[in-house]
Amino acid sequence: MVTEIHTKEEILALLQEIKDPEIPVLSIQDIGMLRDIHITNNGYEVILTPTYTGCPAMGIIEADIKALLETKGISPVKVSLTYSPAWTTDWMTEEAKLKMQRYGIAPPKHSSCGDLATAEMHVACPYCGSKHTELISRFGSTACKSLYKCEDCKEPFEYFKCH
Repeated sequence: MVTEIHTKEEILALLQEIKDPEIPVLSIQDIGMLRDIHITNNGYEVILTPTYTGCPAMGIIEADIKALLETKGISPVKVSLTYSPAWTTDWMTEEAKLKMQRYGIAPPKHSSCGDLATAEMHVACPYCGSKHTELISRFGSTACKSLYKCEDCKEPFEYFKCH
């Protein structure tokens, strides 16, 4: 039973602190995973859409949300996952893409994937900006990223796949 009502705006502001454990410069809001917050007499429900079905970071994110909100006196908290509509890189903010690039991960080139093969052929190196890059592996450290190498600065980097 909720004893003190917190607003959706208060909770959204707090949840800006919750980072994606795989890309710690991005919050769950930046990347577009945070879909909604429901407030009822029985508690608070945070609605998330994972970037991938079976994303291994979801357990950590759920635990982080519950821990943060409960330390702020917001309880009980339930985290629910929704898969429809499916997450898309269209939900990422432009600021998120800039943060990702500064962190060393090439962001999705377009908001809309279009021709995926063409989009992934000309991935710019996040370090030097060169488009003279080569795909090394379709999968990087996670399923949502590919591994590339820049032929100019010779640095390896990951590309966050458009989807």
